[in-house]
Amino acid sequence: MRKTKPSGIALLLTTALIWGASFVAQQVGSASVDAFTFTGIRTCLGALVLFPFLLIFNRKIYTDKKTLTAGLILGLVFSVAQNLQQFAFYYSVAGKIAFITAFYMFFVSLISVFTGTKIKPLTWLSIAIAITGLFFLCINPEDLTDINIGDALALMCAIFFACQIMLIDRFTSEGINGLQLSFMQFAVAGIISVILMFITEKPQMSNIIAAAPSLLYSGIMSCGIAYTLQILGQKRSSPVVASLLMSLESVFAVISAAIILKQKMTLLETTGCILMFAAIILSQVAEIAASKKLSAQNG
Repeated sequence: MRKTKPSGIALLLTTALIWGASFVAQQVGSASVDAFTFTGIRTCLGALVLFPFLLIFNRKIYTDKKTLTAGLILGLVFSVAQNLQQFAFYYSVAGKIAFITAFYMFFVSLISVFTGTKIKPLTWLSIAIAITGLFFLCINPEDLTDINIGDALALMCAIFFACQIMLIDRFTSEGINGLQLSFMQFAVAGIISVILMFITEKPQMSNIIAAAPSLLYSGIMSCGIAYTLQILGQKRSSPVVASLLMSLESVFAVISAAIILKQKMTLLETTGCILMFAAIILSQVAEIAASKKLSAQNG
């Protein structure tokens, strides 16, 4: 297992902070522009920010057929995930959407079952705790049928983010360059969203200008810079520690929403967030235990 360095922790914490604050930017931006417009501009900006890094580190912009195919598939899945999340802001708030999105960690485990991966008991326990937390976060105990549409969209978004994570793992294990893959992911998602923007929405330049601060932050900071920090941070951290640190984005999202938007959660919603965060930590403990056991067997 790769050793974690202090610089890696600092980089990944910064990444999580940027991503967490981006949920606030997305909510603020949703008040001025529609979902496809926001996602289209945001992801195109992300691709533009990554373009110089692609030239610096890869020294080329062309790609082979294998990378192109992988990028198209990943971009399509990423586009669905991002747009579902952006539509969720029509009905729900930043903090709740952030925690529900973090449920992707458990969907990765569930999907892994179908690929032949054996799930550890601690992981199953963390999934059960997370589902309980999700219930408190999203369901009104007085009316079990009262499900917020935004929360449902965020949960669907988490499923697609889980698929995206597993696709990235598969494609990079096949030797496809991660930076090229990420650039294509943003570019494809941007093109798809912009096309849907012109088909289903009526973007107005005045509204885009009004949402410019949110778009610039989400596109440049969240998509472009944070991704670069993630790459640098993961090179200096173990995968387990990196995953745990990046999952803190949901906590930073709640804090950012409370400070900037003055959003407050009910006692049940707060309990749900605490349970989901505890489940995230427990899931990582399970991964650490499994990694140590594997190292001991190989050693």
